[in-house]
Amino acid sequence: MVFAAPGSDPSLGVEELDVEPLVLSDAARSDVSMPPEAQVRETFSYLQVMRAFAVRPDIDVVHNNTLHYLPVVMSSAIPQPLVTTLHTPVTPWLEPALRLNPAAHTVAVSDSVAQLWSTLTPARVIRNGVDALEWSPGPGGDSLVWSGRIVPEKAPHVAALIALRAGWKLRIAGPVSDRHYYETRLAPLLGEQVTHVGHLGTRALRTLVGQSAACLVTPAWEEPYGLVAAEAMACGTPVLAVARGGLSEVVRAPGGLTSQPGADEAATVAGATRLLPSVVAMDRERVRSYALETCSLTATVDAYVALYQELMRS
Repeated sequence: MVFAAPGSDPSLGVEELDVEPLVLSDAARSDVSMPPEAQVRETFSYLQVMRAFAVRPDIDVVHNNTLHYLPVVMSSAIPQPLVTTLHTPVTPWLEPALRLNPAAHTVAVSDSVAQLWSTLTPARVIRNGVDALEWSPGPGGDSLVWSGRIVPEKAPHVAALIALRAGWKLRIAGPVSDRHYYETRLAPLLGEQVTHVGHLGTRALRTLVGQSAACLVTPAWEEPYGLVAAEAMACGTPVLAVARGGLSEVVRAPGGLTSQPGADEAATVAGATRLLPSVVAMDRERVRSYALETCSLTATVDAYVALYQELMRS
């Protein structure tokens, strides 16, 4: 079963967690050392969730996909084994939690993430997968695409610079999660050649990606996995990615090519621009076949089911 917060879409078939809202007295709120209320609310919610699992004999394994420290710290307080998937580089919340619980069961979404956490936990690697039925083949087109959150670490402005230098149109899809970054770094590059098409739903995004000649993935941080690259390749759209973190494990010929980051941004843009013609020329059927072989959701599910069964036997 899948647990979700109150107010989740009932059509998803999830079980809502019975979490009481945070109630603080005026005296507590007046404490000058009070941390941000959102932080208190979140911690109180996770505490209730872990207490609920402790009295659920119908649950065999708890799979923790959060970035909060409390499930890891409290894992010994519930009867079920708890496995935590590490979706990011090391964070200040999870690092001390794993140090307190070195026997925690962990999974990393790439070899790169596993290596980043290796001094704290021997994480098993189970890569993310994409639904090949949902991310279906597209015909390609005469524009490039970039998708994701518009934030500095995802660096869509680098994709814009590549497109401008190479003479290609680029459509950028995603929510503006950092307004200052958008206004100062990306907006000045927008125009007739590079456009921001907004935050699209899955169906519209799939159509956009499938109707693009290539997908650019341009992280400025150690990308844990690179799901947008896997989604694009499942559509048959080849990928040109800056080789940061787990992306270099996901994007390889014949599905795509990686560009090593240069000494500076200009060098990265120049290197990617040189590779772009060979990426656009890739055979779309081979690209999709590569995605089905290496980024299969079925393989991901099978690996997790095998892990659950292993934990239940231990």
